[in-house]
Amino acid sequence: MEISFSGKRALVTGAGKGIGRCTAKALVKCGADVVALSRTQSDLDSLKAESPSIQTHHIDVQNTSDVRDLIKGLGDIHLLVNNAGVGRLHLFEDIEPEDYDIVFGVNVKAALFVAQAVARKMKAQGSGGAIVNVSSQASQAPLMEHTLYCASKAALDMITKVMALELGKHKIRVNSVNPTVVLTDMGKMAWADPVKAGPMLASIPLGRFAEEQDVVDAILYLLSDKAAMIHGTCLPVDGGKLIG
Repeated sequence: MEISFSGKRALVTGAGKGIGRCTAKALVKCGADVVALSRTQSDLDSLKAESPSIQTHHIDVQNTSDVRDLIKGLGDIHLLVNNAGVGRLHLFEDIEPEDYDIVFGVNVKAALFVAQAVARKMKAQGSGGAIVNVSSQASQAPLMEHTLYCASKAALDMITKVMALELGKHKIRVNSVNPTVVLTDMGKMAWADPVKAGPMLASIPLGRFAEEQDVVDAILYLLSDKAAMIHGTCLPVDGGKLIG
């Protein structure tokens, strides 16, 4: 299934590493004009070296004022991948207020206000658009030491659904992808211990964790016209984890 984004501009947050980086490069291959955001300049520099056509911006997406100013000056945006995310793993009783502020600041607040700024621009353009929020299976299945991560992704799922409800009349489609453990560099490190990984793998009917490309392919599909009637969906990319 060939997907083309020729003539469209895509904004990707958290584009320096992992899923965001892979998505930005894939969008370029599909013909999109890509704008990549990251809070790590060195990641943006290496991304630019690999894919010179990408426009990069060093920004902390938690700073709503900076985000609004940046997006206002970008010109038309047709596609958004809200990928920036963080996780702080603690037992429930060990969570501190600063942990809450960081996780919800990126996973919920930043995602909401980036999407809001982009949606306003899409409405003004009058040609619709597509937004994909990168959530997690953790929004629906609790994990030990993941109180904040699970809760923040559950909030993101509901934001996705309300966005879809309100923005559909403007021909702006909104969906999320909800992957299981993804073998990014960070994922490989976090799940390298067989004692930790074994029970999780045993709960996934396909018997493996997701690769970055598994998630990117789902994102590209949801952004594309091939998914023209898919709206307000939280799409599991989890090998069947959530069917149990």
